[in-house]
Amino acid sequence: MRAPLLIAVAILVLGGLLSLVLPEYYLRLLNLSAISAVAVIGLNFAFGYAGLISLGHAAFVGMGAYGLAILTTTCGWSPWLAAPAAVAATAVLAALIGFPLLRLRGHYLALATLGLNVSFYIVTSNWISLTGGTNGIARIPGLAIGAFDFSGEHQFLWLVLVVLAAVAVIAAMLHASRHGREMMAVRDDEIASEMIGIDTTRVKITAFVLSAICAAIAGCLFALHVRFVAPEDFTYAHSITYLAMLIVGGEGTIIGAILGAILLTFLPEWLRFLGTAYLFFFGLLMLVILVFLPTGLVGLGQRLRRPRKRVSPAPVAAPEATS
Repeated sequence: MRAPLLIAVAILVLGGLLSLVLPEYYLRLLNLSAISAVAVIGLNFAFGYAGLISLGHAAFVGMGAYGLAILTTTCGWSPWLAAPAAVAATAVLAALIGFPLLRLRGHYLALATLGLNVSFYIVTSNWISLTGGTNGIARIPGLAIGAFDFSGEHQFLWLVLVVLAAVAVIAAMLHASRHGREMMAVRDDEIASEMIGIDTTRVKITAFVLSAICAAIAGCLFALHVRFVAPEDFTYAHSITYLAMLIVGGEGTIIGAILGAILLTFLPEWLRFLGTAYLFFFGLLMLVILVFLPTGLVGLGQRLRRPRKRVSPAPVAAPEATS
């Protein structure tokens, strides 16, 4: 329990210190990176823990965002009620989708989840009466507690940091639990896991649903932060970005998911001075990281902390005595 609490404290302390020194624009980027970190930790359940290649993660983020947006703007619900309802509905949909979908493996599963994301984009773009079509849904109400609201970047940062810390603690506890070990066993060898009595179907569906729940939480935070949702915010390109964040940071680790989300959110802005050429350098940098850091940024940190073994010189043989 000590390690999860240390992670939560580090998130709150570092986020609080950054909120004191960063200007408004970078605070907005920090909020967006923290929201992405919640989604990437969710993807870590499916991909990092259970080995499920999902290219439809942005669809579950969109389900949470659109669920909250529709319930608050159309049905008049409070965001405090709409958010858990949207997350619960996304979890149910993920379970229903997961039963037939998770029979597939490898690149077949990746293509199927990619199709799920494309289908979500088509539905939200064309169901104009419910989703507003390509115009999206605007005027989403924000969260407030009495006279205090979370409309400002500073105020919203504390909300998203608390949520991120809670999700990170749960993820760390799951990683150390029997359920986490079962997920990693299925990831490493599904057939061997079945032979020792692990219900691999249950394990994969659990990982898939947990991944969707975190994605829906991130979607609700995104809708509350931006106050606007549109189909372009949840395309398959965003799913690939979430996967890149996890791989760059270090799959299977919570710190890696957070670092990857922060890096890939801020890096395009840091390279913006290159103009239209920034995409080339951004892609080149990602390629270098994937080739030379296959375990991500977390692996680099572990390699730097690892003490180098000192190689002692071989003993010199004494010269033979001559008679």
